[in-house]
Amino acid sequence: MSKRVAKRILFLCYWSLNDGLTKATVFPRLRVLQHLSDVVEVVLITVEREPFAGKVALPAELNKVVHQPLISKQYGINILTKISDFIHFPKKLMQLVEQYNISVILAHGAPAGALAYKVWQKTQTPFYVSSFEPHADYMLETGVWNRWGLKYLFQKRWEELQKKWAAGLMPVAENYKTRLVQEGVAPEKVSTVPCSVDFRSMEFSRTQRDKIRKQLGWQHALIGIYVGKYGGLYYQEEAFRMYKKCFELIADFRLIILSPQENGEITQLLQQQHIDLAKVVVTSVPHHEVPAYLSAADFAFATYKANPAAKYLSPIKIGEYWASGLPVLLTEGVGDDSDIIKAEGGGALFNVQVEGSVEQAIGKIQVILKDPQHREQIPELAKKYRSPERIKEAYEYIFARLEGES
Repeated sequence: MSKRVAKRILFLCYWSLNDGLTKATVFPRLRVLQHLSDVVEVVLITVEREPFAGKVALPAELNKVVHQPLISKQYGINILTKISDFIHFPKKLMQLVEQYNISVILAHGAPAGALAYKVWQKTQTPFYVSSFEPHADYMLETGVWNRWGLKYLFQKRWEELQKKWAAGLMPVAENYKTRLVQEGVAPEKVSTVPCSVDFRSMEFSRTQRDKIRKQLGWQHALIGIYVGKYGGLYYQEEAFRMYKKCFELIADFRLIILSPQENGEITQLLQQQHIDLAKVVVTSVPHHEVPAYLSAADFAFATYKANPAAKYLSPIKIGEYWASGLPVLLTEGVGDDSDIIKAEGGGALFNVQVEGSVEQAIGKIQVILKDPQHREQIPELAKKYRSPERIKEAYEYIFARLEGES
């Protein structure tokens, strides 16, 4: 077997280094790249929209990774800021490609893929897009973007260009891989890589469970947990009506909400449903503290808005919930996970448009919780469908193809 060519990689992320999504979805990929023998250096690009002074350092283990932040100029109007990003960032990225002698660009997500495409236009540096989803359609269908708005029109166009010119695409769901092939993308250019989970950091801890529950005074309660935001891509009023239904149907139910949103906003939403605030904890914690709260909980909510593009997602929170052994109350039709739950368990599905659906799903969760083995069995779903090995296999495949074409 011929020796693999040494690679210097530009890894392009469209989030801040401080963002929980960076830690949850980008760091696992960097760990995989770190251990590939033919990768000699990775230049991690993040987009910083707030004053940045290296507030968060990369994990020490990532000694092949160099961090280069792109500082976004804020104009007060979001669309102007985005336009500025896409004018100035490609120039900076082209400089970095030359400075570090980059051999391949790995863009994470379709918005980052748009920047990678613009760099490819000028440098012909091959680029791949991981976590590739129909971002424009999803933002449109959830009501975040307007069909005739510049954000939608530009992102939709950039996604089509990525499908045509990217050296490879890594969607997060088999459902989307099927659609991409049907649209004419060569099958050999597409590898499905769901958002993976670091099992070691997310696994259930009896010690942490007892500690958190004792702190809260909820030692004998049945606890539901939600991690994330409300509105936009996620249900808001519907989610809080669901919480109220849980309080009505589950004895000694308690709720933990871990969210970056303003505490006051969430409190108002709880009050609108007449939920007793003494039975709810609302807080925001660093990503590394989330596993302790997952261990303290008994089941989890994944309340994504239902729409056609939702079946192409791979929510990181579902993998994290499963890794902790939590059954998931999930919107019907989300990613491959909806089909997995139907076929293999690990939660219950609901449809807010169908009368009685939420109640039936809550009842199914209660049945799962009666199985004394569920906390040991559910993590097997995370290992089967969210393993970092999928990332390793995909990178080895695309790098082998890249060398074969060079």
